[in-house]
Amino acid sequence: MYQILKQEGRAKRGVFHTPHGDIQTPVFMNVGTVAAIKGAVSTEDLEQIKTQVQLSNTYHLHVRTGDQVIKELGGLHKFMSWNKPILTDSGGFQVFSLSGLRKIKEEGVYFQSHIDGRKIFMGPEESMTIQSNLGSTIAMAFDECPPSKASREYVKPSVERTTRWLKRCKTHLEYLKQQEDCINREQFLFGINQGGVYADIRIEHAKQIAEMDLPGYALGGLAVGETHEEMYYVLEETVPFLPVNKPTYLMGVGTPANILEGVERGVDFFDCVYPSRNGRHGHLYTNQGKINLFNAKYEKDMRPIEDGCGCPACRRYSRAYIRHLLKAKEMLGMRLCVLHNLYFYNTMMEEIRDALDAGQFASYKKKKLEGMASNS
Repeated sequence: MYQILKQEGRAKRGVFHTPHGDIQTPVFMNVGTVAAIKGAVSTEDLEQIKTQVQLSNTYHLHVRTGDQVIKELGGLHKFMSWNKPILTDSGGFQVFSLSGLRKIKEEGVYFQSHIDGRKIFMGPEESMTIQSNLGSTIAMAFDECPPSKASREYVKPSVERTTRWLKRCKTHLEYLKQQEDCINREQFLFGINQGGVYADIRIEHAKQIAEMDLPGYALGGLAVGETHEEMYYVLEETVPFLPVNKPTYLMGVGTPANILEGVERGVDFFDCVYPSRNGRHGHLYTNQGKINLFNAKYEKDMRPIEDGCGCPACRRYSRAYIRHLLKAKEMLGMRLCVLHNLYFYNTMMEEIRDALDAGQFASYKKKKLEGMASNS
């Protein structure tokens, strides 16, 4: 499944073999919450901008359009016409983000739908059933994501429950794979390490879940309010206790700098809404730092967003024109900005892999960070 090709310090260059194709790592997963990237981005677009993996949200697809409907239509890959890998998160993050609409019990979580207020129950078995119905390549275990500043007294029992939930996830997914109507019998289950900013709780949890010999492991509960330094500290302390021969996924992270720091600390998979969300607001990533196209100085700027960029926006359009589209609230402006940002992220991951192949990641990271700290 996962093969390490090169290592530089803790940084890993690998390939993850899946039934939907190989994933070259380190990799950034483009976030398509409801089976689409926000910003009118099509499957053809994703193929053009070097996307390897697309991530969709279990909870959101469950409440709309419904995982059972998607199953009847042949599963998520067929539904969205995407034949490469898909990772589905478990709904566990909504336990955190919808904290005003839920109650956590040993059996699972009672939600109120954010769409129509109807009552929903999701536990480990329900999460696995939904993800099995979707037929994703990688299913994430159902967990609780505690707030970053939660006390030790809260975090410890929460993590213990997440471990019990993981065991239930593994058992139920194996059961579902044996059913006649299962869409993807080769679906991988990734476990999630939790523990807030408490290194000792994180390490103990990493040891426990590593014993379950899962296809991959994630670090959850980061990028939820703690400082970058706290996140890097947690990675430094925890990653060595997760299996080096399995992919390590840092959930919900992050900025280009966060990704470079994560790779250095042994992380293989990343995902974040930043590139698409920032793009929709005219905030664009370049190798000379971030720019805001709404700034007046770009009104007559006929240069592309970034010289030498091969994305669909930069190959044809100017900063001035894209700024005009954004100001006029034309959807094309938003779409072009999202395409540029995702292309920037996917290209950066390609550069990281090339640098690791050449044994030059440390110098690449230094140069990249210095460049992005300047202003275009």
